[in-house]
Amino acid sequence: MDARRYFAAGSSDVGSSPFSALHVSGDPLVLYNIWDAGSATAVAGSGAKAVATGSWSVAAAHGYPDGEAIPLDMLELIVQRIACSVDVPVTVDFEGAYAVDPEQATENVARIVRAGAIGVNFEDGIIGGDGLHDLALQCRRIRAIRAGAEALGIALFINARTDLFLQAGDPASHAALLAAATERAQAYADAGASGFFAPGLIEERLIGALCAANPQPVNVMMKAGAPSTSRLAALGVSRVSYGPMPYVQFMQRLGQEASKAG
Repeated sequence: MDARRYFAAGSSDVGSSPFSALHVSGDPLVLYNIWDAGSATAVAGSGAKAVATGSWSVAAAHGYPDGEAIPLDMLELIVQRIACSVDVPVTVDFEGAYAVDPEQATENVARIVRAGAIGVNFEDGIIGGDGLHDLALQCRRIRAIRAGAEALGIALFINARTDLFLQAGDPASHAALLAAATERAQAYADAGASGFFAPGLIEERLIGALCAANPQPVNVMMKAGAPSTSRLAALGVSRVSYGPMPYVQFMQRLGQEASKAG
């Protein structure tokens, strides 16, 4: 689906898109992440309201490690094939937009939008390095991407991701990070983000507190130890994604079936 067909020309308000409307606190959009046109077709055919790539899965499926190692030209082509294969919205895990510079990040996001994406995950972790981008810099990047999308007449859903909890690792340390996450969520919203993604966060109390404090939809990623989708809904989550789990499970199953065939 071409993003420009999905949105009326000029309808670029952050909260105005049909895709944005799928993000409902208490009734979350569930995204079972895909990695190519074939997996997108299967998931869309199951009745999914939208499809979403996972960066790790897309990279692995094409022989690359995660972390923007897959060439941008190739990723653009993959997104184009996915968008041409389904009639539901396509959102892309675009990591750090393949650039630190706000202007270059905006140009790269525009390529993905032209390929058919109506949303992107945009993370604050430093690709290929340690830690997070400075908050002020990350906000400048989000503002630039928002302005670029508006120039295209697209109400792009910018799912601003924080890597605070992923990088911390130990869930026991996550409570101490909640204030910083809430600060980033508010700042990203003010900069033009459409939602806030906190992968790695699995403790119910903290998820509920983040949802309560966040001005925009909260996205939680399923992983071992995470609450069920129904419980996440009760906590106020608006979007649930599965990250690399579907790809990993599918490849394991494929290997098992191949061993039986041999």
